[in-house]
Amino acid sequence: MAYDAFLKLIEVLGVLAFSLTGIFEARRLKMDVVGAYSLAMITAFGGGTVRDLFLQRYPLFWIQNWPYPVVVLVVSIISVAMLHQIRDRKNKTIELVVTVFDALGLGLFSVLGSVYSLQVYPKLYFIAVLMGVITGCFGGVIRDVVGNKVPTVFKRSQLYATCSLAGCALYILFDWLKLPAAISIPLGAAATFAVRMLAVRFNISLPF
Repeated sequence: MAYDAFLKLIEVLGVLAFSLTGIFEARRLKMDVVGAYSLAMITAFGGGTVRDLFLQRYPLFWIQNWPYPVVVLVVSIISVAMLHQIRDRKNKTIELVVTVFDALGLGLFSVLGSVYSLQVYPKLYFIAVLMGVITGCFGGVIRDVVGNKVPTVFKRSQLYATCSLAGCALYILFDWLKLPAAISIPLGAAATFAVRMLAVRFNISLPF
């Protein structure tokens, strides 16, 4: 698979994962399909938009790839229709699904943010890590603000931004060691996903 096509696949998977978390959050807030689509867009595109603005990458990634918002709209309509049939007794299952999708989106988008940052500013590794964390976390931050919640990333709770940072740092290390992107990107994303799931499973948080 060509490098650009590989990055596009990672991006599409991240968009789908994060859009679903936005839709689930909209259901929790009892929003209609318009609200669900709005939160899905915010969650899926918020972090990448902030990243693109900082890196001056134009047009913004979701405008350049115009089918993304269309796909999110279709997913929103189908998901809201399906979720409408799910009873409250299955809330714990939904919470688990949301956690898994959120961790997946966090891993994929975080590493992708670092990749794009290095394309614009090669060798600025610390900036690449920051851009990765911003890409992975800020869609959720904006979503939580819209949903009238203190963003998860700002609360003393289970590790979140730290998971993103760990995965991005691992990817940067692999990139510095000249590992192929087909290895370094999935491993970085997998590390973020694994650390996040462990943090949720064992309630791990920062000591201060």
